[in-house]
Formats: sequence, C-alpha cells, structure tokens
Amino acid sequence: MALDGKQTMIQQTAARLLPLSLPKKFWVISNDDLRPAIAKQLPQLPKNQILAEPAGRNTAPAIGLAAFLLLREDPSAVIGMFPSDHVIADNNRYRKTLERGIQIAASGPNIVVLGIRPSRPETGYGYIEAGSASSETSFRVRRFTEKPDTATAAEFLAAGNYYWNSGMFLWSARTLADALREHVPQTAFLLKEIAAAFGTKKFASVFRTLYPKCENISVDYAVLEPRSAKGEQASNIFCLPADFGWNDLGSWTALHEHHTAKTNPPDNNLIAGSGSFLLQAQGNYVHAPGKFVAVVGVDGLVVVETSDALLITTRKSAQDVGKIVKHLDEKKRHDLT
Repeated sequence: MALDGKQTMIQQTAARLLPLSLPKKFWVISNDDLRPAIAKQLPQLPKNQILAEPAGRNTAPAIGLAAFLLLREDPSAVIGMFPSDHVIADNNRYRKTLERGIQIAASGPNIVVLGIRPSRPETGYGYIEAGSASSETSFRVRRFTEKPDTATAAEFLAAGNYYWNSGMFLWSARTLADALREHVPQTAFLLKEIAAAFGTKKFASVFRTLYPKCENISVDYAVLEPRSAKGEQASNIFCLPADFGWNDLGSWTALHEHHTAKTNPPDNNLIAGSGSFLLQAQGNYVHAPGKFVAVVGVDGLVVVETSDALLITTRKSAQDVGKIVKHLDEKKRHDLT
C-alpha cells in the first residue's frame, strides 16, 4: 500500500536497503494474499525468496526461518529484520547507522536493536532501557518493556535513558538460531526441518505442515526479553540510538500523526475521499476513497473503508486494531486478514 508517496511501503523498504546488499540476499516473509503483489512490486528479488506463511505465527518464527535458511549457507551472515511499515526521512543516515550495527552484530554473538529517542509518552511502542555505554555510539541493553501504560511511559521519557524499540534488529544467522534453540527449542526444531527442505520438491508440503505448529510469538518475547534477563553484561544485546527521521506507520494513529506533520491540514483532519464537509471536527482520520465525506461534531475518530470491511475507532484506541485481526483469525475469516 502506498501510504507515504508513490511507492508502496515495501518498495520503499527495499529501495533504501538495496545499496547495502544484493537483491539475491533479500528475503520477504508475508502471506498468500500479498505474495503475488509483492513479487510484482519487487521484480528484482528472487521469487523463491518471497515466502508466504501457511499461518500467521508472529515475528519469531518468520525471522527465525530466515536464520535457519541462511545458517546452511553462511552461518556468519548478518541478518537484518526490517518491518515494511516504517518511514525513514534520511536514507543516507539510516544506512550509516545500519553499517555500524552490522559491525557490532558481526563481531560476536551480539544482538543489535535500533532505538529511537522518544518524543512523547507513547504507549503503543515497546521501550529499551539503555545501560552502560559500549562505544561512542551504542549502549548495552538493561531490559525491554513492552507497551507500558501512560504513567510508566511518562517516567521512561523523563528518565532520559529509554528508547523506543523500533522493531529493527541485526544479528548473525548463528546468533539468532542459537538464541531460538535456547529459548523456544520446539519452534527452533521445526524451523530447522523446514529450512532443510528448502529447494526440494517437498518444501511446500513440509512448510505447510510444520510451520503452523510453531509457537505464535514475537521475537521480542521469544528472544529479547529472556536474553536480557541474563543481565546487562551477559546478554550481549546492544542498543544503537538512531536519528534518521523514523516513524512507524503500523497504526492509524501513527499514520495520522505522520501526515498531519507533513501537510498541516485544517484542524488536523485528514480526509481521503471524493470531497468533504467538516464542521466542528478536529483530529479525525477518514479513508473512504471515492466517497463524499461529511464529518460533523466529532474529534479524534478513525474511519477506514475498504471494499469488504469498515473500521470505526478512535485515535486513542487504534492500537487495539490488532485484536480484530486476532478475532478474524480465530473465526477463520481469512478473506479479511
């Protein structure tokens, strides 16, 4: 989806990374519905490296599969995990930051997370507590905290040594595979079996059968939290503070904030439609292409219409949209997820 310019988000993600690596070294993990569109949008990437999960299992199995696939060819290869819903303002500074992170990740059994200095007490992001400095540009990680409440987020902001967890990580294939073996051994075993079948006729069948048996867990909970519990010096997790104009468009609230900062619309109302009428309305986001939109007497709403669904929420509650996806998955409404 083109949320920020003419290119789709995944095209932007690939374009800013291509100067650092060859197309044949890119892997994309998505789903069956999106795979054809991704292959069309990224024709320079090998099609057999655009994989569709047989079932959504969160980020740990997805990036873990990449680790076990690369482990067979180059255990020391550094893997970067890059969500495709990020906006980066300064691509050159972004790549320079990644180059520093790659050096740290390649120098030992190290995990590198890119941290964003918080500008507000945001409750929709995880936080990294930075400990002692390991170099002029990085810190050892003391702990991770997932999506705190408002009061705790305000404490983190005031403390000055907390960063938002950007969701961008660097590690060698061996480091990540070993961490998964230690903390989620059954999932690691399944991923190893799937990777062993890659390139053979039985891969599709093995992938389809074994992958849904993997634990449905994020890499934060599977690896980062238990690894950080070993202590600041023993965990070998490093935070690399990043200053390249980052925004995560993973929520409608973030998308609203990003576009209002760029366009400064009247009363912070963002309307996508064939025309609009606004009266006593502030801070609303309405996406209804081809429809005339009238917004009267409401503040902070998010309304998103697609061909087969309608979302109505508030900007404050937009982080809970993920619960809708979970509900649809439980009800096997795969036509909507």
